[in-house]
Parts: sequence; C-alpha cells; structure tokens
Amino acid sequence: MGVKRFAVGCFDNEDVLFPAVKKVRKAGYKIHDVYTPMPIHGLDAAMGLRDTSLHTAGFIYGISGTTTALTCISWVFTIDWPLNIGGKPHFALPAWIPITFELTVLFSAVGMVLTFCYLCQLAPFVKKHHFHPRATDDLFVMVVELTPKSNESEVIGFLQNAGAIETKIEEAETGWWLGRYDKDKRPFESPNVISVQ
Repeated sequence: MGVKRFAVGCFDNEDVLFPAVKKVRKAGYKIHDVYTPMPIHGLDAAMGLRDTSLHTAGFIYGISGTTTALTCISWVFTIDWPLNIGGKPHFALPAWIPITFELTVLFSAVGMVLTFCYLCQLAPFVKKHHFHPRATDDLFVMVVELTPKSNESEVIGFLQNAGAIETKIEEAETGWWLGRYDKDKRPFESPNVISVQ
C-alpha cells in the first residue's frame, strides 16, 4: 500500500458517464474505480472488469459443507458411537440428507458473505479513502490512476472534454486499513487536493 496520485472527474448524469468511461479506456488511461450513487447495469463491462468468481467460491464452500456433514455424520454413526435406531443400518444415508443439505447451504452462504466483504473491503472497522462526498448522493465519480509519466493537466483536460463537471487531483492511500474514522488520524486521511474547475 502506498500513496498515489489520482485524477478525479465528477459527472452528473450516467448518460455522460458511460461514453466517458469508454473514452478514458480507449485513450489508455487506467481507471482506478467509478463510484456511483446506485448500481448501474453494464458499467462493469464498460470498465472492462472480468466476471466475478464469487459463484465459484460459493460452489467450493458448498462442497466443503457437504463433505464436512457426510464425514462427521458417517464417522459418528458408524465408528465413534454406532446406535441401533429402529433397526436402521448404521450407514443410513437417506436419513442424513436434510442435515447435509443444511450444512451445504450454511457453508456456502456464510463463506460467500465473508468472501464478498473481504474482496470489497467492507466492515465496520475498515477505513478507505473517499474521493468525493457526493459520490454516494448524486454524483458519478470516475477516478483515474496517475503514473509518474502522466501529464496531469492533460488527464484533467481529457476528463473535462469527456463531460466532467468537476475535476481535481488527489493523493490518496490505495489500500485499506483497520481503525475508526472518529478516533484515528492518519497523515493521508486529509490528502493534498488540487481543485481544477
């Protein structure tokens, strides 16, 4: 994790944002992220993001739950504590289906939620940089990562020509860290901001 420089462009309409995202990608700039006040269908494809692997993780968690249930139940009822319950055989697989199904669903659901929270860095104690306070209100904010070779004024001009109503250059921590906004202060929490109107 390190402090990087970003060009931030704010758009007031998703109809302007979509062509702007395509123009920025076509020009070869690296889009760090696009923050929107609501989900926008097709924005991930416009940004060139690959499909999520969360469904694969869910399958792996589900198989883990199934394996755990069958292994534990069969070990308990056939080896550790075999009981004669109504004359049923010790390995009574049909009777174990409900608990196996429940454990499969439990492992899959909990695992996918925790994986999603980790990948999206969502938790009450996780702190992240906010590029614009209105990104969760009514603005669409596109953040372009700048490299040492980037011409900042050129990128800002490009964003303005693409329809940005507000642009600025910010320095921000690229990762996430543990702490509380109301208690902790980090040197990069109040970044150097250069507003360009």
